[in-house]
Amino acid sequence: MSMNRDRKIVHVDLDAFYASVEQRDNPCYQGKPLVVGGLPQERGVVVAASYGARKFGIHSAMPSYLALQKCPTLVFAPPRFEVYRSISTQIHAIFKRYTDLVEPVALDEAYLDVTQNKLGLPYATNIAKQIKAAILSETNLTASAGVSGTYPSNKILLIQM
Repeated sequence: MSMNRDRKIVHVDLDAFYASVEQRDNPCYQGKPLVVGGLPQERGVVVAASYGARKFGIHSAMPSYLALQKCPTLVFAPPRFEVYRSISTQIHAIFKRYTDLVEPVALDEAYLDVTQNKLGLPYATNIAKQIKAAILSETNLTASAGVSGTYPSNKILLIQM
């Protein structure tokens, strides 16, 4: 008797998580290059950058003074980790609707083994789409998802959604 070793894995990562939360909660930040992090005059560092800020080459772990040099109109928001943890709890509850096999990577990112999922859905791509839709509907945040699986040839197939 042979065991089926094929696995279906979904990787979910929220898009620019901390910055997106700040833009969602503070409409004045929307459409502006935004970083979450410390102020340049306080020797701060960028914790997260919105996509608008990333266009200027700004990224996580960059000194805030350098980020401001790259984009003089940059807006700084202080981190609110208690809010991010609360949203993370919501997101992980969504994951648990599909599988208990969740491997967290960060507050906003995890790998889910959906091979034997709770809803009995046959396609990991459909699960990924449902998870993304639930995250958007329940948190008003967007997520990216990638689907991977192993197949009898032991090759890995990756589909980015």
